[in-house]
Amino acid sequence: MLQIRIHGRGGQGVVTAAEMLSIAAFLQGKYSQAFPSFGSERTGAPVVSFCRISDREIRLREPIMEPDAIIIQDPTLLHQVDVFGGLKLAGHVLINTSHSFDKLGIADIISERRLERMCTLPANELAMKYVGRPMPNAVLLGGFAALTGIIKLEFVAAAVREKFSGKVAEGNIAAATAAYDLIQQKIREKVHA
Repeated sequence: MLQIRIHGRGGQGVVTAAEMLSIAAFLQGKYSQAFPSFGSERTGAPVVSFCRISDREIRLREPIMEPDAIIIQDPTLLHQVDVFGGLKLAGHVLINTSHSFDKLGIADIISERRLERMCTLPANELAMKYVGRPMPNAVLLGGFAALTGIIKLEFVAAAVREKFSGKVAEGNIAAATAAYDLIQQKIREKVHA
């Protein structure tokens, strides 16, 4: 079973990201579940959502304390919340930023992990370009598909179409596709470095 934790702030689509990831996994023929956890429901407050993906029925219902992967939608949380807490040593990390790990002040955390499983992605910028607003959730799911290989991009696109319609859906799919291509390029560069 793959367990994913998504960190962000209220209003960034953190809960929707977990739902779309769960839908994508289901459409791909896997079992999945998604659920949020938040204290206050105001815009800007830290929010965590969870997604589990498995080839077998999922009976767990508790929050994910030892994730296989984390997606960080808001890099301002890096030094406010223990976003890396419990992350498995071979886990995947995807952070919404155009900055390097050094500039983010997390190089020491990242240094003990497999670099090909760690990526940054300017998801807000891609969302602005393709959707017209800085909503990073679908963009990050495209990047996550490339980073992990667990979910195929075509199922991310299908999940986006289930959640949104018209120009919003197509813009998000274009942004997710651009993110997928960018992460694949970054991984190739890391492997050949």
